[in-house]
Amino acid sequence: MTAIDPTLGLTWVYSFGDGSADGTAEMKELLGGKGANLAEMCNLNLPVPPGFTLTTQVCTAFYDNDRQYPEGLSAQVDQAIGKIEATVGASFGDKNNPLLVSVRSGARASMPGMMDTVLNLGLNDETVEGLAAKAGDKRFAYDSYRRFIQMYSDVVLGVEHYFFEDILEEFKAEAGYYLDTDLSADDWQEIIAAYKACVVQELEQPFPQDVREQLWGAIGAVFSSWQNARAVTYRRLNNIPAEWGTAVNVQAMVFGNMGESSATGVAFTRNPSTGAKEFYGEFLVNAQGEDVVAGIRTPQNITEAARTAAGDDAPSLESLMPAAFSELTRIYTDLERHYRDMQDLEFTIQDGKLWMLQTRSGKRTAKAALRIAADMAEEGLISKAEAVSRVEPNSLDQLLHPTLDPEGARDVIGSGLPASPGAACGEIVFDSDQAETLKGQGHRVILVRMETSPEDIHGMHAAEGILTTRGGMTSHAAVVARGMGKPCVSGAGGLRVDQEREELVAGDVVLKKGDIITLDGSTGQVMRGEVPMIQPELSGDFAKIMGWADEVRRLGVRANADTPADARLARDFGAEGIGLCRTEHMFFEADRIVAVREMILADNEDERRTALAKLLPMQRGDFVELFKIMSGLPVTIRLLDPPLNEFLPKTDEEISDVAEAMGISIDKMRARVQELDEFNPMLGHRGCRIAISYPEIAEMQARAIFEAAIEAGKQSGESVTAEVMVPLIATLAEFEAVSGRITAVAAKVEEETGERLNYLIGTMIELPRAALRAGEIAQGAEFFSFGTNDLTQTTFGISRDDSARFLTEYTAKGILPEDPFVSIDVDGVGELVEIGSSRGRDVRPDLKLGICGEHGGDPRSVEFCHKTGLDYVSCSPFRVPIARLAAAQAAARDS
Repeated sequence: MTAIDPTLGLTWVYSFGDGSADGTAEMKELLGGKGANLAEMCNLNLPVPPGFTLTTQVCTAFYDNDRQYPEGLSAQVDQAIGKIEATVGASFGDKNNPLLVSVRSGARASMPGMMDTVLNLGLNDETVEGLAAKAGDKRFAYDSYRRFIQMYSDVVLGVEHYFFEDILEEFKAEAGYYLDTDLSADDWQEIIAAYKACVVQELEQPFPQDVREQLWGAIGAVFSSWQNARAVTYRRLNNIPAEWGTAVNVQAMVFGNMGESSATGVAFTRNPSTGAKEFYGEFLVNAQGEDVVAGIRTPQNITEAARTAAGDDAPSLESLMPAAFSELTRIYTDLERHYRDMQDLEFTIQDGKLWMLQTRSGKRTAKAALRIAADMAEEGLISKAEAVSRVEPNSLDQLLHPTLDPEGARDVIGSGLPASPGAACGEIVFDSDQAETLKGQGHRVILVRMETSPEDIHGMHAAEGILTTRGGMTSHAAVVARGMGKPCVSGAGGLRVDQEREELVAGDVVLKKGDIITLDGSTGQVMRGEVPMIQPELSGDFAKIMGWADEVRRLGVRANADTPADARLARDFGAEGIGLCRTEHMFFEADRIVAVREMILADNEDERRTALAKLLPMQRGDFVELFKIMSGLPVTIRLLDPPLNEFLPKTDEEISDVAEAMGISIDKMRARVQELDEFNPMLGHRGCRIAISYPEIAEMQARAIFEAAIEAGKQSGESVTAEVMVPLIATLAEFEAVSGRITAVAAKVEEETGERLNYLIGTMIELPRAALRAGEIAQGAEFFSFGTNDLTQTTFGISRDDSARFLTEYTAKGILPEDPFVSIDVDGVGELVEIGSSRGRDVRPDLKLGICGEHGGDPRSVEFCHKTGLDYVSCSPFRVPIARLAAAQAAARDS
């Protein structure tokens, strides 16, 4: 049973082991992912070392009470340790028969490598002798002790790990050793003495010998690591709430470093890069878990098939330890069937006996996620609806961008393991801080390291791709890169990184910081220079999952597209129309900007109309193309929105050049620029206000739209639906002033052509007043499109262009849960959308409702739009598949 606090009646500690557990897999919120799954494996009667979990509630209490533990916890921990002692037949701190434990974190969401771990806890100068006698192996015992001193000193005492690495590397160099496994028991005793002396030198106090002091130090360090810089960054990047906290798992140690019959490894029940149904992973003989992920030694393949495919001479686990491999195969098959998902496993083999240390849903690439979901649905393991829910919408970004052109020239300078697929090109940087800085300055960078550590999380996020010269397919770099969707090549042993000189050396080739390289994370190749890339093809598993998603979703998905290229791409990605065509983008092209400037500089309406007549055929031609590409699907075209001064030159040099090119005086040009200048253009003379001041502009655009609709209909044979959108409306009077002009133009075009037009006139709701007075505006408007970019700006009173400098502080300090320009502010902006939708449909029940800000491609914002009852979202073409999948998942959750 669980240990109960007799004073408070609260359960802080949950035990597991010996074929039973206090918890289950469903208790992740309380026990964290690791603790819940350890309990579940025990309930499945799998070989799991006994232990206990300190709940996430302890973490909450720890931080709520100035890092003090709740009353009664110590007694519960002592009780739980007693259970472990009884199960394994050893005693914590006993010098003859010592119990050793590991202390690991375990949040409810997987955060690989972000928090701290301590192994071999319970060793001191006396218990190490007992361990050596019990195991009959002094080398193993002292190897474990030196590992503990190094890890505990780093994680708990704050003595940097490189002090110990330097001691070990210097000793190996002097002794002529290459591998850690070359050292004898006597060697390790010398190293231990040096380690302990280092601790005294750095801290002016000896390494702790009291095992209970060690235990509580480690527990406190793991809880404290919830707020370390890398964990905070990881949570921010993955939208994991800080209030979730972490659990701490204390578990009896099993040893993979007890000689040639022992090993440790990491495995996946399916290939996490490709999704293929094949057991996949790596292991090391005579090692502990951190050796596999740290890249200190090159790991070996688990299966013979993988070893053969890799051309590796080192024996596989399958051939080296067939009995343990057979049991591992049985267990992984059972776990995948039980959890109905691909599992990421950690295991240790101690003297031939297999122990399971962890199972969790494995991190995977988007490509793998699609294949695994599709395959499992077709295997009958999950339903189609579940398959759709298994793919993280944002991860599709990995599939929607260019890959290396197979025909392009490649100057290959080295190769490593294809740790995370995709292609990346950028400037070499050797430091994560440099990567972040250069990214902020607009550079594309490749982070090059000997190996990465959790401290590199910000640099990995900033980089286009990651290259390491050490580490395997399950190294820190590989796992984190796959989770981020970043291309990664790891273990490129033929390359050498000189950190001090900031050089990457490949034979005779020496590349320096700032030089360009290209990575192919799918093949492991490293190339000098930039290699051409090609657009992806969306078919196979992608098409299958997206097809199933489209069967489930209710919400329509359109694209924001201003050019024929954007429109074609949007259709390829499954867009069901154009939700926003920004006509001003068409005005900036070289052959049009002169006519636009002539219109702006005109002294009267007649001169403006003359200039606009030059633009009419250009706009009409643009719209014809868009209508034809959309093949009868709706196309929403927004009238001119930005202030006119955006089309005029800014600097004295530009003013002089433009005035000369247009044949007008510099003084006239400068006077018009000054006349149109505004202190706050976002709230100035823009949107419908331009159409009211200069109705001839709206009339020209309306004529271009309607004439294009008729022409496109004749050319394609499709019925064209044009939706004319009036921007920045605040009142019904504004809307009617502009819509009246549009309706009059439509009537003229119908009269001139003898054709009947199919069109709607609506507005963009991007001001709080428009949302509040939506019922009134809906008397005239036939559709609303919520422009949440500007609606967020005007609701918060924040300029999106200037907000980055302080919004990061707001989110870091918890003032805002996230950037409201990235994911919609449901409580504020969202309520305005709900009010506008409800009041608009009260007046016009068939009012078409959509959203066309950047939020249209954000999964959580899409779910909000689904719940609010909008008809569609519109987003950039590359976000269309993401929105389709997010809409399907929202519908599935709502059913």
